[in-house]
Amino acid sequence: MATKRKYPVGIQSFEKIRTEGYVYVDKTPLVYKMITEGMPYFLSRPRRFGKSLLLNTLAAVFEGRRDLFEAFTTEDGIEQPQLFIATTDWRWEKHPVLRFDFSAGDLETIEQLDSLINNTLSLYEEQYGLAPADMEVNVRMINLIHAAERQTGRKVVVLVDEYDNMILHSLGDVEKHKAARQRFQNLFGPLKSEDNHLKFVFVTGISKFSQMGIFSKLNQLNNISMDAAYESICGISEEELATELRPAIEQMAERQGLTSDEMFAELKANYDGYHFGKDMTDMYNPFSLFKAFSSGEVGSYWFSSATPGALIDMLSHMPPIDLTDIDGRECDSSEFDKPFDSYQSPLPVLYQSGYLTIKDYDRELDAFTLGLPNREVRKGFADCLYQYIAHKLDMDDRERSDLQRAYRRFRRDDVLEPFVQALQVFFASVPYHLDNRNEHHYHALLYTLLMAFGADIRTEEPTAKGRADLVLLMPKGVYVMELKYDGTAEEALEQIDRKGYAEKYALDGRPVTKVGIAFSSKERNITEWKSKTA
Repeated sequence: MATKRKYPVGIQSFEKIRTEGYVYVDKTPLVYKMITEGMPYFLSRPRRFGKSLLLNTLAAVFEGRRDLFEAFTTEDGIEQPQLFIATTDWRWEKHPVLRFDFSAGDLETIEQLDSLINNTLSLYEEQYGLAPADMEVNVRMINLIHAAERQTGRKVVVLVDEYDNMILHSLGDVEKHKAARQRFQNLFGPLKSEDNHLKFVFVTGISKFSQMGIFSKLNQLNNISMDAAYESICGISEEELATELRPAIEQMAERQGLTSDEMFAELKANYDGYHFGKDMTDMYNPFSLFKAFSSGEVGSYWFSSATPGALIDMLSHMPPIDLTDIDGRECDSSEFDKPFDSYQSPLPVLYQSGYLTIKDYDRELDAFTLGLPNREVRKGFADCLYQYIAHKLDMDDRERSDLQRAYRRFRRDDVLEPFVQALQVFFASVPYHLDNRNEHHYHALLYTLLMAFGADIRTEEPTAKGRADLVLLMPKGVYVMELKYDGTAEEALEQIDRKGYAEKYALDGRPVTKVGIAFSSKERNITEWKSKTA
């Protein structure tokens, strides 16, 4: 009987993955490229995308752990294949490695940050024979680099994991934000002047370092975040999924009663869609993918683990947004250079945090089209915004549950009227000061609600003669919806007919229903609706 494959869900230790028989998708061709080019690097990727594992892999390389990269059989009898780097001319010398890990989620105060920095420096100072000293961290860093090189006879490797974790969680707190940035400037400022004593430097984070002011003195860092050569350095590429992870797809397909192609399509819809450069290499979220393989179920795993509460807190300091504004938004390359703390646009936050990704690139215009990457993020982000809306509306759990149950009945029974009635109850609860009193406001709210419920919903769906407001694809039918503000439901239906919005779904196979919905500025609610079959 074949040994069941194990998938490293949340495991960041390269040594543990290899020695305990977990699946490892070989990233060492790109690791070898980096270390032989010898430059100091910066890489931005969303949370849970394998940055910590990459740093652990680099640490194992520079610590000379060739045994972890060769082929071997684990104590459980699992055969681990030889990795690419073990076939190269890499010399496997043991260098001193200084690792600074700021990925802990409970890093909330400056005192905690100071304690973490001090403890990390103290452990290395003890390791390399330095007596504790009351001096600034920049001096301690310089002394530590020199001591490590002197003791080992080899240059030092510095690895920094998620340097910006606390900075991102302090947006809106000006003093804490400033203090955190100052701590990192002091700690890592000496790295440029100590370049002759350093073998390799690698820094990871979510936000782009160049605009944060932290590494202004370390301007030789090579930012590979959108470099075509390194698009697949973290995460699982579609090619890797189709080849190295094909057995996992087949096993999961058998469990789900699907064909391999159907299972692949389901995984793609939920976890694919990330692009980190102009070449548009398809990348899958590794955390969710491995969680799905491990559990045997396709679910929403990444969003619940990637602190959506922190996302909403960040967005609360920025101009209001809605899903219809950001999904399909076009922006210039300069948008990616904007600092998080400008509070002028949510795009840098959403892109670098993984809630938006590059959907298209126009080389002639040097412009990107951004969008929500996949079904998992789309539903999770909409649900997060829905919770935010419900909180602002002071909706209790019962009110939220009533609306969700109404949608589920609509989905099951294919009867629209009870759901519209539930929507009328919802819109009646919107306070006057939160009502923007225009069609787009209701359009955006309705779209967000449906997305939060997991609906397959399209907004501003293009046709030959215009754009339909909303198209809802349900298991038993297609609903083409047009909204009218201070108009009539009949006018909305006439526009659907005049513009031919429903025609593109004539061959869908499901019944097509045209729905006209009228909102009143006076009533601030749905005042009438009509439907007819196409």
